[in-house]
Amino acid sequence: MFGIFDILRDNWLLLLVGQYPSGPLGGIVATLILSVLGIVLAFPVSVMLALARLSPWRALRLPATVLVYIVRGVPLLMVILWVYFLVPLLIGREVSGFTTMLCTLVIYEGAYLSEVVRAGIQALPKGQTEAARALGHSHLGTMAYVVLPQALYNMLPSMLSQFISTIKETTLGYVINVQELTFAANQINNQLLTKPFQVFFILAMTYYVVCFSLTQLAQWLERRIAHKRLGSATPAISDDGLPLPPVAANP
Repeated sequence: MFGIFDILRDNWLLLLVGQYPSGPLGGIVATLILSVLGIVLAFPVSVMLALARLSPWRALRLPATVLVYIVRGVPLLMVILWVYFLVPLLIGREVSGFTTMLCTLVIYEGAYLSEVVRAGIQALPKGQTEAARALGHSHLGTMAYVVLPQALYNMLPSMLSQFISTIKETTLGYVINVQELTFAANQINNQLLTKPFQVFFILAMTYYVVCFSLTQLAQWLERRIAHKRLGSATPAISDDGLPLPPVAANP
């Protein structure tokens, strides 16, 4: 089919792991590793930014808000270039493209994911916070023990969707020579020269299969969480089919 299967037969290993073991790890494996590390390391950053933006202390709220707005207001490519030139100045030595891209994803995804965390916290009923404060919890204690566990569970589908976005954002790593899937496709295209459509069609379909599979997983998680919510909210039913009244707490 227009040489697509021949390209896959001859270059599947390069698309899968890059030049490994003769060279650095690359291909779809490097893309997934970079995406997983990026979203895992960005998660605590996002929680801290979200809590800072919701804190009653202006000294925390204002810097966090400025940082989130700046990062979300510039293109990802610009952040990549900032990190590419700034990190070596800060640490005094050169860093690899993989490390540069990982730092970029932590900053970029941390800012975007913080808005997901903040929205999940604000979506909880205010009675949860008020009840915790009435029981004597501090603001931080309320967030840590009452609000965050519920909010993070409800945000699992959104966090998985952000992970899918991270996979697609790694494609910009090729501009700083990150050995990921798009870089491997460029290598194949430079070798063949005459079949760019076929090579980048394979690239597009690979991203589509990976992202579509994860999207289906996110939708399944969302349905499962919604079903659990409905199940917990369903009143008890008596033998004659009538809902039972809630049981009053002992005085």
